Amino acid sequence: MRPTHCGLDAAIEVISGKWKVVILWALSDSHRRFGELRRLIGVSEKVLFQHLRELEADGIVRREASEDLPMRVEYSLTDRGQALNHALKPLGAWGREYLPDRAVPVPAPGDS
Repeated sequence: MRPTHCGLDAAIEVISGKWKVVILWALSDSHRRFGELRRLIGVSEKVLFQHLRELEADGIVRREASEDLPMRVEYSLTDRGQALNHALKPLGAWGREYLPDRAVPVPAPGDS
């Protein structure tokens, strides 16, 4: 991790990566298993695993493994992750307002 010079720089460092913001969106309303996240987002296993590990190391995502057999692993947002999602909402609104030709309507995480 490189040194940061301001809060915005630190925040961008945490969410850098093509899929991290999408992962935050997907976890915004519920716990999700790895396969469910992969299907919802449409990303490779390798990239999803890497991004989840990075978000976990940054304290944004929580990984919970059950001791049941077969083992269940679920991911959810920590309080810090929820706060980051909340902070990103105005940025999303800005994108929809000022870049409407580039903004893509995205269904709510629970919609199929």
